[in-house]
Amino acid sequence: MFLASNGYSREHDIAMKKKGLEMKDLRAAASAVRKNAHAPYSAFKVGAAIRSDSGAVYIGCNVENVAYPEGTCAEAGAIAAMVAAGETTLAEVYVIAGSPSPVPPCGGCRQKLAEFGGGDVPVTLATVSGEEFRTTIGDLLPGAFGAAHMSGE
Repeated sequence: MFLASNGYSREHDIAMKKKGLEMKDLRAAASAVRKNAHAPYSAFKVGAAIRSDSGAVYIGCNVENVAYPEGTCAEAGAIAAMVAAGETTLAEVYVIAGSPSPVPPCGGCRQKLAEFGGGDVPVTLATVSGEEFRTTIGDLLPGAFGAAHMSGE
């Protein structure tokens, strides 16, 4: 299947445009991919859409596994799609879940976001009912461990 530069298949892009949703809209992209989440154990579906510094949009949803630690978070899936497309710099992040209040990324995903985005990169956390909380990677992970910590003696 051909993947468009924004991480979607060409057929998915066409279907979304027919519904009036441009994939430049991170909320629409995250909401759409959230429906594809594989969450048979928790029933907690999460969708993520990230914009790279080129402007392309990449998506990911959580994928659970019966061996719980082996699942994949939505943010990690979106980052993997970005990296697979040859990009490595985040410009914006949007995460949506069916929860009573916006859900922050887990610790591992905070570190993954910090790997590919600066502390000032905006992150929007949202609920399917429309509540949003805006923050940054730096606020989500102050004092992040980075490559600079590995240099020296």
